[in-house]
Amino acid sequence: MEKKYSVVIHPSQEIIEAIKVMKELLAAEIGWYNSKNSIAHITICEFSIDDSQIDKFKQRLLKVCDSFTPFQVLLDHFGSYENGAFFIAPNEESKKDLKPIMKKTQEALLLSNLKKSSDPHISIGRKLTPEHLKTASQLFTTIAMDFLCEAIILREFDPIKKQFFMIDSIPFGSNPQPELIQGSLF
Repeated sequence: MEKKYSVVIHPSQEIIEAIKVMKELLAAEIGWYNSKNSIAHITICEFSIDDSQIDKFKQRLLKVCDSFTPFQVLLDHFGSYENGAFFIAPNEESKKDLKPIMKKTQEALLLSNLKKSSDPHISIGRKLTPEHLKTASQLFTTIAMDFLCEAIILREFDPIKKQFFMIDSIPFGSNPQPELIQGSLF
């Protein structure tokens, strides 16, 4: 049976709890909104495959994660997108560290139907109206949080709850693979 999966990075449990409180504060101001009940995460990608294939994809994730080394991520500002998303963003240094992890993970899956994320962020709310975006930006003005990025999370979509749930955490192995450099024989 075809199922929907996502690969994400979870911040620390303390940050997950703090963002949950932020989402509740926003809901108290504007009512229910998209992403209100979603656990804080940085999306790497989403895909659909037959559930019988998931072990093959877990192996690909294990292999790529073995080459990653843990690093600190500093979340230092809020932002929004045209599509109504309000989010917490990492600083430039953290973005530079996150982007290769995201890209290499996406490439490792070898899937053509991959929905990729290329801009690391943690959504507070999605599909917000311009008024709700304004409320969110007035409610949340400064942020300074950091966490150790040391694993990626594989999640499966629950079509009844309409939420993803964690099925596996794949730790970074700190075993960088040497980059293949094309040389000349002559």
